[in-house]
Amino acid sequence: MTELKVKLISENAKNPERASDGAAGYDLRACLDAPYTLRPGEIFAVPTGVCIELPDKLHVAMLCARSGLAIRHGITLANSVGIIDSDYRGEIKVGLVNLGGEDFEIVPGERICQMLILPVALPEIVTAEELSETVRGAGGFGSTGRG
Repeated sequence: MTELKVKLISENAKNPERASDGAAGYDLRACLDAPYTLRPGEIFAVPTGVCIELPDKLHVAMLCARSGLAIRHGITLANSVGIIDSDYRGEIKVGLVNLGGEDFEIVPGERICQMLILPVALPEIVTAEELSETVRGAGGFGSTGRG
């Protein structure tokens, strides 16, 4: 993929950008007219003013938390990882949740999440009577060691 089409739908919107040459994700910014106070336990869908067009159904945009916001303030995505499907053309809104113990002010233009553009595998689904055996088998939830 060589190009991602981006439509800015607000005069305050900013194009997604990578913070460094080695960054995997593109930062998305809060497209707000005024600061918004996110209270502990509150969820708020933050507008970005950005719409995208992925090149085809074999690509997806995934929204991930910014580590600094999560570690320092407890601000993360309400749905853990946001999925932007290839056929979605609306505004990207980021569901942020405050897991911290204090109010957090989201200011206009603040970087609020990272957007990764990744390939998607779309295999044919085949119903099977049996699955191949592995050493692990059906063991889960800490079965391979300390959880």
